[in-house]
Amino acid sequence: QVQLVESGGGLVQPGGPLRLSCAASGSISSFNNMGWYRQAPEEQREFVAQITRIGSIDYAVDYADSVKGRFTISRDNAKNTLYLQINSLEPEDTAVYYCNAYYGGHWYWGHGTQVTVSS
Repeated sequence: QVQLVESGGGLVQPGGPLRLSCAASGSISSFNNMGWYRQAPEEQREFVAQITRIGSIDYAVDYADSVKGRFTISRDNAKNTLYLQINSLEPEDTAVYYCNAYYGGHWYWGHGTQVTVSS
């Protein structure tokens, strides 16, 4: 059983930065695919970013068009943590952010962290 716990959300002014973390209960070294999704009020959950293993130490990243150039996904296998660096926050980024991981034929999700962008 994999447990994922997001943190780092909060109230941020437009234009500000934020870094979200997703801590796993065990080693993430075997997680070939990890990612971030978000869900705004009264909206469906949408893809934000993913990081996929393409070699023994190489990863490929992919982003939703709406966040390209502002969001950066990364992972630290030694700390069993996935990150999402967000820059130039916009009010439209307000949402609950979830991380997920694919392992052993299953997708696992965290419970989310709220990000609110407002002046």
